[in-house]
Amino acid sequence: MTSNAVFSFDIDHGHQLVFATMSGFYAPADVATFAAAMDRAHDAMGTPAGEHVVLVDIRAMDIQPQDSVSAFQAMLARPDHRARKVAFVTATSLARTQARRAATGREAAYFSTIDEARDWLTKA
Repeated sequence: MTSNAVFSFDIDHGHQLVFATMSGFYAPADVATFAAAMDRAHDAMGTPAGEHVVLVDIRAMDIQPQDSVSAFQAMLARPDHRARKVAFVTATSLARTQARRAATGREAAYFSTIDEARDWLTKA
């Protein structure tokens, strides 16, 4: 399958939140490109690792190959930009299962809507 990875970031400084929207099919090289962009988004947030939260909308993402899920898992395990909490918005149970595998060992939750995810991330 051909890579067609697309992503974007928005930063909510007031809630120390990085909002990532992802779609398409990610080859491992695309995961590396995404990770570098996520690092830049975190740097723009200006908070130390562990103080920010991340909302990831993957409703438009294709089901990913195992090597890409493993690459996402390695990215999420890095301590240098580790988020306090990560919320995933998913459209299918298989996408949710892949996100759970990638986020192993993280404080993460899975939602059907952006509002639910944002509420969980921003509650005290």
